[in-house]
Amino acid sequence: MTSSASPTTPAAASGPPIARRVPTERRHHGDVVVEDYEWLRDAADPSVRAHVDAENAWAQARTAHLAGLRETLFDEIKGRTVEDDVSVPVRDGDWWYYRRTVEGGQHALLCRVPALLEAAAPSEDDAAWEPPAAGEDGAALPGEQVMLDGDAEADGQPFFALGAASVSPDGRLLAWSLDTTGDERFTLRVRDLATGADLDDEVPDVFYGATWAADSTTVLYTVVDDAWRPHEVRRHAVGTPVGDDALVHREDDARYWLGLGRTRSGRYLVLASGSKTTSEVWLLDATDPGGTPRSVAGRRTGVEYDVEHAVLGGRDVLLVLHDDGATDYELSMLTAGDDGGYGDPATAAQRWEPVVAHEAGRRLEDVDAFAGHLAVSYRRDALPRVAVMEIGPGGALGGLHEVPAPSALAVTAVGANRSFDAPLLRLGQTSFVLPATVTDLHVATGARSVRRTAPVPGYDPAGYTEERTWATAPDGTRVPVSVVARAGAARDASAPGELYGYGSYEVSMDPSFSPSRVSLLDRGVVYAVAHVRGGGEMGRSWYDDGKQLAKNNTFTDFVAAAEHLVAGGWVDGERLVASGRSAGGLLMGAALNLAPELFAGVLAGVPFVDPLTTMLDESLPLTITEQEEWGDPIRDADVYALMKAYAPTENLPGSGAPGALPLPGRLPAVLATTSLHDTRVSYVEPAKWVALMRQLWPGGAPATLLRTEVDGGHGGRSGRYETWRERAWENAWVLDVLGLASTP
Repeated sequence: MTSSASPTTPAAASGPPIARRVPTERRHHGDVVVEDYEWLRDAADPSVRAHVDAENAWAQARTAHLAGLRETLFDEIKGRTVEDDVSVPVRDGDWWYYRRTVEGGQHALLCRVPALLEAAAPSEDDAAWEPPAAGEDGAALPGEQVMLDGDAEADGQPFFALGAASVSPDGRLLAWSLDTTGDERFTLRVRDLATGADLDDEVPDVFYGATWAADSTTVLYTVVDDAWRPHEVRRHAVGTPVGDDALVHREDDARYWLGLGRTRSGRYLVLASGSKTTSEVWLLDATDPGGTPRSVAGRRTGVEYDVEHAVLGGRDVLLVLHDDGATDYELSMLTAGDDGGYGDPATAAQRWEPVVAHEAGRRLEDVDAFAGHLAVSYRRDALPRVAVMEIGPGGALGGLHEVPAPSALAVTAVGANRSFDAPLLRLGQTSFVLPATVTDLHVATGARSVRRTAPVPGYDPAGYTEERTWATAPDGTRVPVSVVARAGAARDASAPGELYGYGSYEVSMDPSFSPSRVSLLDRGVVYAVAHVRGGGEMGRSWYDDGKQLAKNNTFTDFVAAAEHLVAGGWVDGERLVASGRSAGGLLMGAALNLAPELFAGVLAGVPFVDPLTTMLDESLPLTITEQEEWGDPIRDADVYALMKAYAPTENLPGSGAPGALPLPGRLPAVLATTSLHDTRVSYVEPAKWVALMRQLWPGGAPATLLRTEVDGGHGGRSGRYETWRERAWENAWVLDVLGLASTP
């Protein structure tokens, strides 16, 4: 709505901007709530943009003293990054594909070089799979073909992101898509790789990804509905009008997202529809993209499954990863009949043959099939692992052989593996102190070839330490907490700290290396990650115990982790910053409401801090699909009551809401960041949250900042240098809150 009420008080040296109050009534389940800042939702209202600009001006003014530190941190990140760099090439057919970056370039070049003639035909000889060596200082490889230059495509655009970059099976065409606003709606194009020119084909408003049929002239893609839900798969024949594109499949249930892909074998196109708890998969013969997709195992409420095509002893089989009677998932097999089909989907589950049995505490997450082996990805003890199963004579499967991890907190994951015939398995490994490492496993011998460890100039892993500790939640549950610090850091409660958390959607916050984090560690900051319930670190039950009516466990786990770090002497109780993004921003707001005096500062990126208002409006993007994650407060009074009791905007200390704390003796500094074009979490949520703090915390308002990116999306600005500057901005604020802004 547009209001004629008085405008926002502009930012000035004397105080922050104060948003006007326009009462709006909300009624549900007999509860009446009056909101004052819902008017900020109307992005078309000029006074909304004026308020955004005023907040940005205030944030800039309040942090002007950090300009030098921000530049120093940016230079440190840049200095730890090899700007002229080449990724390890990946074999696909007659080409090796890789990404290359050049100094000064914001975006990567997507490149390829032909395989050597003597190794052009894939074989079981490992030499045919030996990637070409990177050039000196990231220079182009001999015979390089640049398929797409990100900087050239981004030129003149306020924002640039790729949504697809898929090469046709015959290697002639590139289907690629771009987003120039940050709203994650892409334009699909087709490029002739022989000439480098885009064809006339241009499809607007598509979702992520593009998948080729076997004929290399048909490309399939997904589109979203008004609620930003991918709901249709369409088929485009290259060279024909977009208006002629045929509908392949539509998902009408508003709770389900529709996805699309192709099996590594190239045999099938895979359509998958899933809610948060239920899924269904259809197969389409890749040689017949005009055919009718066939369901594999139908749709049963509460059962999730996914499929991968394999060939065992000359027979087609589907490897089915499912949770039917298996909380942490089981891997089963469905063998094709003599007609090449997989039988009646209604009885498919009765014909599943176990391959890897369910084991509580070992959460199976994925299976990758190759001509000679399978790679099974799973999670155990809050860490991802990969095991290999060889395919023997007659298609017999060997046992699971886990790939050793280089350290106790190292992550092992299946990397880029395009070729079904590859005898090597590409793996990625990293930890908080180990830069990303690419390894090829020679499956037949078990030997491993380290292809590359990301170079980090000036960095020595021996100077840092990482370990796992365990906090105890109020209900007695042990919560894993990962901690990284400078080697030799004393555990005497003197160190400043940052504690990161997420805890939603079964997403796990796994150890990973960050060049920007080193700047914090080098200044004495202890960095920790709380692996709270709602994530997937400890298996499916860990997720189930942190969603819907159990959501409070996520918040109390995080507070318990913070208290554990303080009590154990890891960090100084007066100098701890909490941080999280998106659903992790909800966690930040809830933790602030539960224990405001525990944190010196709260950094909330694109935070989901007004969840109840969002979930009460089914016309908003994602609301209906999110009901299985958060619950349905529209129809369920218990869910409404719970969400109202934890929603950050409803329960700020000093608000007087039932259960809200009085104003504490120490209010944390708050930095909320958002983007005007964010489709996933609207900018209005942190805008309302900060406006409420301004109203309720007169003494703490100057230390409450809102920074809105006007040319960006959920991930912020595009381009690596812009990303580094954004990270430097946030880290400078963290260091300032911790009293380290002047630390060299």
